[in-house]
Amino acid sequence: MNETTPVPLFSASQVNAGQDFKGAVCRVLDSHWYIMGEEVKRFEAEFAAYLNVEHCVSVANGSDALELSLRAIGVKSGDKVVTVSNAGFYGSTAIRAVGAEPVYIDICEKSLTMDPEALRAAMVENPKAIIVTHLYGQLADIDAIVSIAKSAGVAVIEDCAQSHGAQRNGKKCGTYGDIACFSFYPTKNLGALGDGGAIVTDNIELASRVSKLKQYGWEGKYNVAVPGGRNSRLDEIQAAILRMKLPELDGQNEQRRRIAQRYNTAFKAFDLQVPSSVDDDFVAHLYVVRTSDREGFRKHLAESGVHSDIHYPIPDHLQSAYPVTQVYDMSVTVQACSTVVSLPCYPGLKDDQVERVISAVSTYFQRGK
Repeated sequence: MNETTPVPLFSASQVNAGQDFKGAVCRVLDSHWYIMGEEVKRFEAEFAAYLNVEHCVSVANGSDALELSLRAIGVKSGDKVVTVSNAGFYGSTAIRAVGAEPVYIDICEKSLTMDPEALRAAMVENPKAIIVTHLYGQLADIDAIVSIAKSAGVAVIEDCAQSHGAQRNGKKCGTYGDIACFSFYPTKNLGALGDGGAIVTDNIELASRVSKLKQYGWEGKYNVAVPGGRNSRLDEIQAAILRMKLPELDGQNEQRRRIAQRYNTAFKAFDLQVPSSVDDDFVAHLYVVRTSDREGFRKHLAESGVHSDIHYPIPDHLQSAYPVTQVYDMSVTVQACSTVVSLPCYPGLKDDQVERVISAVSTYFQRGK
């Protein structure tokens, strides 16, 4: 690749190289069935089998998945939902959409995911639910979180939008809580060619309620029996694409981990905080480092032809649209949001591109030595 060509943060053409999407699309076109047909049914069954869960209900996007999951477990206006504040406001949007109140708690400094001890302290709020985000592809301390929630009789919603395929001791992300949400946005580890999402659960009553909520709240055709419904459907073309890509997910996750491992090894001598794990509990949706001089670091990367981004710069509890008057200690969250930087890490990233990223980071930290 040309040395002057910038290294992109993400490249759909590299990620999807070699995929015969035309065959999947033509199969749908030839069927003349475009919504809620066989492709959707088969994808739901295949994704449920991949995760080893009983039920998968596809929806239009990951944001709908979060909101409909809240509605399915009975969260109503005025209820409290515990969540973190460093995950891009996606969970917060769903909480606000149902009229509930977010209770923000701090994160673990090492993993940047929900701190179980902070959760334990927040149980005095008597929340209706907990949204735990497996951020950047890193599985949270989900066993501890579920244990705390179960003791208090509180439902756990797993936000797996960035963690498809992450697992611990053979148990996959999305199978720990009461219900879990996935996004299939094109940049995700399992990405469609447009929007898409899914909700998974082992609870047949929750699955049935979600199935009704995604289709206007219908009990049967034109019989609206469940309040809060909407039109939220995965289309046949996206389902066909996802069916084609699902068998490649584990292999692509391994490619991501290998790149993350190369970065971790190369950066270990620098004043740079790197991802805490490159094991199976991390699928490297994003490779996120932390540095005190974020502006100078990103400027140097850009000058070196390496694209970067910030996921996410403003904590949810400090967003101007929804002023929050009372929060728990959020010091780790605030510090993380002011220092995180995302570097290129995706399947299809060339060896020479990885080396250019390493070189750019290295020259930044070696200046003046």
